[in-house]
Amino acid sequence: MGKDIWVVAEHFQGHLNDITLELVAKGRELAQAAEAKLAVVLLGSKVKGLASELAADVVYLVDRPEFREFTPEAYCAALEAALKDAQPRAVLMGSTSVGLDLLSMLSARIACPCLDNCTRLEVRDGRLFATSQIYGGKLFVEVAVPEATTLIAVIPGSFPRPEASAAGRPEVQDIPLPATLPELRIKFRKLIEPPPGDVDITQVPVLVAVGRGIQNPDNLPMAEKLAEVLGGAVCASRPVIDQGWLPLTRQVGKSGMTVKPKLYLAFGISGAPEHWEGMKNSELIVAVNTDPKAPIFGGAHYGAVTDALELIPLLTEEARKASMKKAS
Repeated sequence: MGKDIWVVAEHFQGHLNDITLELVAKGRELAQAAEAKLAVVLLGSKVKGLASELAADVVYLVDRPEFREFTPEAYCAALEAALKDAQPRAVLMGSTSVGLDLLSMLSARIACPCLDNCTRLEVRDGRLFATSQIYGGKLFVEVAVPEATTLIAVIPGSFPRPEASAAGRPEVQDIPLPATLPELRIKFRKLIEPPPGDVDITQVPVLVAVGRGIQNPDNLPMAEKLAEVLGGAVCASRPVIDQGWLPLTRQVGKSGMTVKPKLYLAFGISGAPEHWEGMKNSELIVAVNTDPKAPIFGGAHYGAVTDALELIPLLTEEARKASMKKAS
């Protein structure tokens, strides 16, 4: 059994996804601790140029038109071919729509163990250990990763993302595949993108998050005013999205987006594990809730037990004054 660490790369419209950069950085750390090599599997069409952005020892590449869009069967066929003889120690992928599609299918095809919802990976005394969350993040379990090749899906945001993708000069090896792939049962039909002009909350430095405590959609404009003054954007917990008050692209949580802003203001959000999972890595978390026992206070850096609807206008006015003073 080999000791090498592999990463399955994700990319979109010619750019590597953040989860890939996180996993490559963590993979390098694990490989060095195990005195092994780091490899990245890069699948797609016209993606060879991305190999130079990966700080890996080797990149296993499939660059064919059939791989232009993600389909689990095609990706699994390529990964199965790459893993057939290599038998690395671990294969890291994101706990994302792509990674989760691949995890169980590939595990069944090559008969290897798999771990999902991992938030921590480390090598101790030559052994690889993984921490995985269960029961919606209410419990965390550490396991010694089996010696056999193991597939590991990591929750995005679990590891620091490098400020910039480290340029590399990895050896590039093509994955041998048949000239024509077998008929695929799952076919890509259409990419549904966010509405034009909507903000990408994963890239905003300040987020004003609202939950049930906002009471009704008529109160959203006050949160938007505060976000505007702070140079940020409004996001929400799932109940607000389910009501249709904000689009799905603004949802933070396990079933929404994972964000890491410099400031996360949580107004009227109780702090359920599903929501906490999406924003726990924010640099500064400020929670406002009328319930002093709200779980959000257990992880927030600062908190205020008060009515968000009364506090938001006051914060907006103070922020506006501070901004005008700074401008003068």
